[in-house]
Amino acid sequence: MSSQTVVDRIIEFNQGRDPELLKLKYKAMSKDAFVFLRGTCHLFYQDLPVEGVFRSAPPVWSCGDLHLQNFGTFKGDDRLVYFDVNDFDESLLAPCTWDISRLIISTIVGAHALNISDEDAIELCQYFLEIYTKELSSGKDRTIHNEVSTGLVKELLTQLKTRKRKDFLDERTELKGKQRSLKLIDGKTTPATEDQRQRVKDAIAKYAESQENLKFYTVLDVMHRIAGTGSLGLDRYVILVEGNGSPNQNYLLDLKASRSSSLRPYTPYPQPNWSNEAERITAIQDRFQESPPALLTPLVIQNQPYVLRELQPTADRVNLESKDGKIKRLKKVIKTMAEVTAWGQMRSTGRQKSAIADDLIEFAATAPEWHSEVMEYARSYAAQVERDYQAFKTQLGK
Repeated sequence: MSSQTVVDRIIEFNQGRDPELLKLKYKAMSKDAFVFLRGTCHLFYQDLPVEGVFRSAPPVWSCGDLHLQNFGTFKGDDRLVYFDVNDFDESLLAPCTWDISRLIISTIVGAHALNISDEDAIELCQYFLEIYTKELSSGKDRTIHNEVSTGLVKELLTQLKTRKRKDFLDERTELKGKQRSLKLIDGKTTPATEDQRQRVKDAIAKYAESQENLKFYTVLDVMHRIAGTGSLGLDRYVILVEGNGSPNQNYLLDLKASRSSSLRPYTPYPQPNWSNEAERITAIQDRFQESPPALLTPLVIQNQPYVLRELQPTADRVNLESKDGKIKRLKKVIKTMAEVTAWGQMRSTGRQKSAIADDLIEFAATAPEWHSEVMEYARSYAAQVERDYQAFKTQLGK
């Protein structure tokens, strides 16, 4: 563990980010330990002991930042609606126990947000491990769709499937005649400079040259986008494009700067020689998911890599903070999260040094040994997160 204070480590990691957005990030992180955990992925990997099951577990293509709110619904390239892990900014080849440990720790730390007791949180963690191990043992990968989903996940899938594009656009744009423009929404968007707007328009226009429908990518408006927790402070835009026709078939795109994964200094496995960080993110996401989000692609703008995709509203993410804490309802969500985690790891087996399916099946067979090791560390580190949060709140979260 580093000899620096937790605040020193946070400040060092966030050097170079927009100061005003960093204020928003630190303010969000001061809310509670759960948000603090989500905003400090780098601390988790700086502290993780790369020994025992955290080194010997089979290597898989990992999300890297698996926690309760990094799951959600989205429309894939095939325009079907999926539920899956939905954030791969930190993704790398790593032991399979890294992702599941971070998810379990987020469950313990987030018990207050779930409105459940510590005992119920531990029960959910053990249930996650049980389902995850069962699905690894099967050697198969599946997908979650409306017909087989339950509870909150089914609600999210139905909500996205039935959402009208016009209603979605009306939330985020203003209509003048037959022309839309982006709304300035407090806490969500800020104006872009003319230079920034032009750089984005030029990049999208260049990308559009390689696409069948050039007119689809005609840029109508550009603004800075404020979203996320860990990524706050990185350059990010929301882009309004012509899509399939104005005014009600316009599309909204998300363009987000990419940076190196927090796992990179610590993973024991050599990584592919990606051309840039956006290429890494999109390639791993494509491997992990049955169908990646619509329009997902890496772009480079003035030597800075970005990930472009259709805008995914935060409302499409699993938000358990507003739920009533009933354990049966939460177990349905945890079950689905465990399934899609195991399926994504199984789906991407045998790719550039990741474990083959037989390795994961064999690992699942030894569950009693590593379950206890993962749970013991999760309990211990969840307490460390609480201490770090209090130290952060005292010094920076004012």
